[in-house]
Amino acid sequence: MISVLGCRVERSAWAVVLGAAVLAAPAPRIEAQGPPRHYKGDERVALDSALKDEDVQAALLHINEHRKEMSEMLVRLASIEAPSGNERARATVVAQRMREIGLDDVVLEDGPSPNVMGRIKGRSRGAILFVSTLDDLANIAELQRSAPHPPRVEGGKVVGPGTNTSATTASLLAAAAAIEASHVEPMHDIIFAAVAREETGLQGMKRLYAAMGDSVMAVVDVLGDGRSISYGAIGIDWWRVVAHGPAGHTLNGGLPNVNLGIARAVDGIFAIPLPPEKDSTRTVLNIAMLKSGDVFNHKPDSGWFSLDVRSLDAKVLAATEDSVRAVLDRVSAETGIRFDMQEVQRTPGGQIAGAESSPLVRTSAAIARWLGFEPTLGRAGSANMNVAIAGGTPAIGLGGERGGARGTPQEWADVTSMVRSAKHIVLLAATLQ
Repeated sequence: MISVLGCRVERSAWAVVLGAAVLAAPAPRIEAQGPPRHYKGDERVALDSALKDEDVQAALLHINEHRKEMSEMLVRLASIEAPSGNERARATVVAQRMREIGLDDVVLEDGPSPNVMGRIKGRSRGAILFVSTLDDLANIAELQRSAPHPPRVEGGKVVGPGTNTSATTASLLAAAAAIEASHVEPMHDIIFAAVAREETGLQGMKRLYAAMGDSVMAVVDVLGDGRSISYGAIGIDWWRVVAHGPAGHTLNGGLPNVNLGIARAVDGIFAIPLPPEKDSTRTVLNIAMLKSGDVFNHKPDSGWFSLDVRSLDAKVLAATEDSVRAVLDRVSAETGIRFDMQEVQRTPGGQIAGAESSPLVRTSAAIARWLGFEPTLGRAGSANMNVAIAGGTPAIGLGGERGGARGTPQEWADVTSMVRSAKHIVLLAATLQ
């Protein structure tokens, strides 16, 4: 038995998912060492070869012919409340569907916030991990409860709260079904995983990666159809900065006052010199929320404000936060207000040298072009892929518009985009060597 970030998982379960031989030694990486030999300029020899395969063509046709079932699966997933930290009901449906498809070694973790995963066996000892997100934004559950009816299919859309995020899981399952039904034999094991708590610190992905990261060649974070492809990760730290001071009535309150300390701290933080806007580190900070006091005639004894700091360079990120602490120390000395920086969430960042020209990125870009668009490449991803990149595993995030009105009663997902996402997954699984 091993403990993985608080989740007890039978080692035998992971051995079943990846195979004992895979866990026995690190899998080979899809290395970032410049353009692979089978590419000549913009040619896509490996992709063209895969597209000539009858089984691959059958898998792509399967996706076209089963778009109704994919839409219905999204309706089912989006009808289930799954706020971050309480995804079990949705994960159970995903696990059931994986078993119906015929995936091998389906594992549903214990607890209220489980990951779920299954695999299609490949011919090598390597494994490629495709990931989607199980949880929704915090306000989605209330929108689901207050909606006049469940999500529904309207033409080329699936409309209703919860549809936008779960569209990627529906695509993931559709791709798995197409590969299984068409008997595509990938070079490597293909692991399909829907992970919990993406919205609250990538907790599910951290747990999954801690258990199997060394056995995975590459990670594909399914966020869309590949209209954009992220190959690097921006570090994001969220803080709650709490101010403490003496309370008092307006008539005898005076100073020190928590709000004076907060005001000067916010002003000082926004005055911190950051690298230029076009600097390669892309360092930024933001204060979005401020809260203190409840009545007009009393000064509060505490208040707080949010702090969001981001950078592609971990050293610059840490230095910026040190500058914030220096501002708080100075303001505390000036006003008599004490500050406490409380960590809320850390999203790890990182860059892998040569990733932009790696086989993983170039293959995905070639697939995007085959799907009909020129992808935008970027190195500032901020989702489940960050965990893998921070751990040194090549990873990409397939971005693109999934629909619209996310987090509102009018939320919707685009079925055609879901189809493209599923095809992108199939072609990556069939093409990566």
